Amino acid sequence: MTSSDALRGMGVALVREREIAERVQSSIERAYEIDRVADVRDFMRGARSGKREALLVREAADGAIEMMLELPELGAGDLDGVCQIIEGVSHFVYVATRAAQDRASTALELEMQAEVDKYVVLAGAIEELDVGRSEQLRERLYERVRYVHEPHTELGERYRVANRAASRFVQRMEARYVRERRFADLRRELYGFFRSGLEDKLRLTA
Repeated sequence: MTSSDALRGMGVALVREREIAERVQSSIERAYEIDRVADVRDFMRGARSGKREALLVREAADGAIEMMLELPELGAGDLDGVCQIIEGVSHFVYVATRAAQDRASTALELEMQAEVDKYVVLAGAIEELDVGRSEQLRERLYERVRYVHEPHTELGERYRVANRAASRFVQRMEARYVRERRFADLRRELYGFFRSGLEDKLRLTA
């Protein structure tokens, strides 16, 4: 599957969440210098009450990839809700980009990329980053966390592995690039990380 025409959505979402999702998608595309395969706003709907974000993916009989991103309604000052939007959009962009390249992706890849994307999106303009702000953001995203799934379950282990890997990756970027304001090198590192498969992502975050 190599054409964006093969990506089809099946619903709509709330206005506020759609606007935020579009900004998140644009931020991710700028950070990794990728072309838009499909607009996430065309593939969104609200999640049922009490449900968290979820990207639903299936292959149709004609080989088309069908996706639907379900997102919860945001509350005031809802950082967790914003992070769920970032995670969902990250999954969408990653799957769509890989599908357009006829490349597969694993669940752990998706989670590792999404954890890094939370930092990339919330950090804002790369050239305005400083170590102090980066450290605060890293602590908030990767240390002050609460998991929904128990640690010895498949999902619980996957989320914890992805969280720890992203924390190590971001901490290393702080030391190598942010501290010395080597932002061009930082962008190259992010560029390479996005394009890496699971094995290379694990190596880069070891």
